[in-house]
Amino acid sequence: MSKIHILSTKILSPIQKQELIKADFEVTEADFIKTESKKIELKEVNENLIFTSQNAVHSVFQHTDLEKLKSKNVFCVGLKTKILLSEAGFNVVAYTGYASDLAEIITLIYGSESFTFFSGNLRRETLPVALKEAGVKFNEIKAYETTLTPHKMKTKTDAILFFSPSGVKSYLKENTIKNENCFCIGETTASALDKITKNIIVADQPSVEEVIDDVIAEYK
Repeated sequence: MSKIHILSTKILSPIQKQELIKADFEVTEADFIKTESKKIELKEVNENLIFTSQNAVHSVFQHTDLEKLKSKNVFCVGLKTKILLSEAGFNVVAYTGYASDLAEIITLIYGSESFTFFSGNLRRETLPVALKEAGVKFNEIKAYETTLTPHKMKTKTDAILFFSPSGVKSYLKENTIKNENCFCIGETTASALDKITKNIIVADQPSVEEVIDDVIAEYK
């Protein structure tokens, strides 16, 4: 019997890829997006910081005034983002799996405080819109740049792993989705496939490892 062929729309770590190979899958991987840190100014930074991705964190970590930011409280999306910040000495007050949940916490509990949101050029409107509507004082600093890097895939694929709405957009520029199962890191990524396919499986926790566990569970 031929092996199930998995396509990952980002390069996996050797350990992550090994999990799939060990479970007897064929694996193809390619980076469908590219992120680059931007040189940022830290002139007008409010009392609290918001991060919705690890890319923004890595960009801020390169700044010479990094130590000054550590006195501020941090709100973030994603467990890995939280760990990254905590290990660097930041005080993470709240973290959630999704920007919508974080927006709810900020607007309900911390609405009278001010925030600086370190974002990327392709960020979703969820958080800024919620903060504006609730009258929360915030500004935004673009910390990184995401560009789409589409690839035309020639191999027959049974399942595709998606890790961001931009990754979905990039994949669809050169390829179509027919009957493949689409495994998504979270609801936001899955929503980018809404009108494209019904074959969507969303990870319970937004992590690459959870996506891989879902693939193994689905086919074994």
